[in-house]
Amino acid sequence: MEIINQDTSLRTDNQLLVLTHLSQLLNYVTGCGGLIVPLVLWLTNKNSVEGMDEHGKAIVNFQLSMILFAILSIPAILLLGLGILTLIFVGILSFVMPIVNAVRASNGESPSYVMTIRFIS
Repeated sequence: MEIINQDTSLRTDNQLLVLTHLSQLLNYVTGCGGLIVPLVLWLTNKNSVEGMDEHGKAIVNFQLSMILFAILSIPAILLLGLGILTLIFVGILSFVMPIVNAVRASNGESPSYVMTIRFIS
């Protein structure tokens, strides 16, 4: 069996990495697009774009962590309103961190999300 066109070189596409990070902000428009769109971009481009696998895993881990923190903070609202503070913190963090990491991706740096549980390593 002969392998035709075995080109394993990865292309550098920082604009796609930036777009992947900024697509998380779709949560504020659609509600769930901030997880689905980056997931699709990561799965379709992880073998062709340099750094996409690392950035995609970081984005999916961050989004899953924020969803988990939001779900856990709902029962915590009954505990002296601490859940409300957690929801506000999750909302601010979910807005700021994609922008910060989009700038990092445009500079060719690795992503750095705080408060992230590593579901996918």
